Amino acid sequence: MPDWASEIRRRFAASPVPRMGLGIAAVVLILDQLTKWWVLAGLNFSPAGCLDYQRAEGAERLTLANTCGHIEVSPIFDLTMVWNKGVSFGLLGADGPLGRTILIAFSVLVAIGLIAGLLNAGPIRATRRLQGVAFGFIIGGALGNAIDRGLYGAVVDFLNFSDVYFPYVFNIADVGINLGVAAIILDIFLNDRKPASGT
Repeated sequence: MPDWASEIRRRFAASPVPRMGLGIAAVVLILDQLTKWWVLAGLNFSPAGCLDYQRAEGAERLTLANTCGHIEVSPIFDLTMVWNKGVSFGLLGADGPLGRTILIAFSVLVAIGLIAGLLNAGPIRATRRLQGVAFGFIIGGALGNAIDRGLYGAVVDFLNFSDVYFPYVFNIADVGINLGVAAIILDIFLNDRKPASGT
């Protein structure tokens, strides 16, 4: 067995942080892809014409029928099909092949860097449990959206809380990324408040 494989096994055994982080990443990625499959295949939320409608702008959009799926689940929550060409919550749109490739590469590089950090090998290392949780959420979310961009050229978004004035439609991967960022901020806040040892 190569030395690097032994080293990875040793790092997994030495701390629960890598196992926790990679376990969370796997759960987020699986939930994300299963829910997207359900929306696309089970509910048929993106029939012919849906992607064309969402890519069109201005007067061209007025000539197309919106065939994208929508279900009102409750007074505050809907399932609404949106093809997102940008990053989380549709920010920084990238509709062309170059933009998609850059976003896929960025997502994969972030995931690789955070996996290295979980294994105590990268420039940003997860040494505390909350950091491992944060890294796991971000890894799962980044890879979930990267898979969509690779398969479809855009990200499948469908969770809609616009009835409570939240203007973005999002998915499980976005939730993972945002929970991960929140966990990093919480970890920094909690650990910056601890007194330094020896004082």
